Amino acid sequence: MRKKIIGGNWKMNRGAPQDAKDMLEKLIPLVKDIDNVDIVIAPPFTSLTAANILLNTNIKIGAQNMYFEDKGAFTGEISPKFLKALNIEYVILGHSERRNIFNETDDLINKKLKKALQEGLNPIVCIGEHLEEREAGKTKDIIKTQMDKTFFGLNKKQMLDTVIAYEPIWAIGTGKTATPEQADEVHEYIRKLLNGKYDAETANSVRIQYGGSIKPDNALELFQKENIDGGLVGGASLEAESLYAIIKAAVKSK
Repeated sequence: MRKKIIGGNWKMNRGAPQDAKDMLEKLIPLVKDIDNVDIVIAPPFTSLTAANILLNTNIKIGAQNMYFEDKGAFTGEISPKFLKALNIEYVILGHSERRNIFNETDDLINKKLKKALQEGLNPIVCIGEHLEEREAGKTKDIIKTQMDKTFFGLNKKQMLDTVIAYEPIWAIGTGKTATPEQADEVHEYIRKLLNGKYDAETANSVRIQYGGSIKPDNALELFQKENIDGGLVGGASLEAESLYAIIKAAVKSK
């Protein structure tokens, strides 16, 4: 059985180290006895060192982005080796905001993904469609294209080491959420694509999160679906109590 994974993506919030530390000090005791759900917190870069209070707990530290080079003249970018030096274990790649605001392409994300795997980071890779694409019936076409390009050249082991986050772009920060049935349908389709490219073991083993306005009051219904392995949580991950409620929903959905 796939182990659920809950990721808290703080985006450009709680960037002051003390602010981050205060929140995490509330979260740590709440989740300390949970061992059947992986928990990842991805704060802004300025709070990554503050997140070191998570070391030796059951909460892992993630970064929100990285570049595909070790070092060099890349102003504003972050090397995966810098992340490793800070005890970072996970990295989010290809988030819809990176794609849509900063014009990141599937090819660029593919380079980042391969570098993250090479450096021993655990990637959480986001894919998803726009509202107009869904309304035009193109969801599966978009997902297939993103899967083909973003994961191009990965062998089976690399794919198994990767978490996929299905994020319908129309549900990111809008308050709209895909119905559990809509989300599960796309997750199931992603597994079908993995089966075709790799095999049934890969399709049944890769964890696929849902991301898109997950809240305490809709988390359980989403997580109970067969193909949904947890969530990548935005706004609701900023407060310890609301994130804990979502983590409890993942525990209960087993």
